[in-house]
Amino acid sequence: MNAVLWTGLALLLAACGGTSQQTPAEGTGQDQTPAFEPPVVTNPESPVSYPPDLYDQRVEGTVVLRLYVDERGQVVPDSTRIAESSGYPGLDSAALRGVPDMHFAPARRDGRPVAATFLQPVNFRRSGAAGAVKP
Repeated sequence: MNAVLWTGLALLLAACGGTSQQTPAEGTGQDQTPAFEPPVVTNPESPVSYPPDLYDQRVEGTVVLRLYVDERGQVVPDSTRIAESSGYPGLDSAALRGVPDMHFAPARRDGRPVAATFLQPVNFRRSGAAGAVKP
């Protein structure tokens, strides 16, 4: 059985104030906006388990989690929310259960670690589905 596609894609929320775009200051050649890099997944494989009953029923979906990581890259548990449901409570619950085992390198602003809020998609796909990952 295939597990979960761990996309490693962190979508930054505007609330954290970070941006990867840089705008030159008028006439100075200097950047006005600090360079911002979102958190990066460091787990080699997804810590989320595909619920066997839903896998057997061929249920697939994507859960988008809203996470907050501190300047050490640790997820702050009380901040975790489902930003977008898969439409299947079992998949949503499985994604939430995997959060304590998720590891991230922290977001960085001008090379310094900073706390950040971001969206982390968790894709539940069966074998043969594009991007499926074996457990």
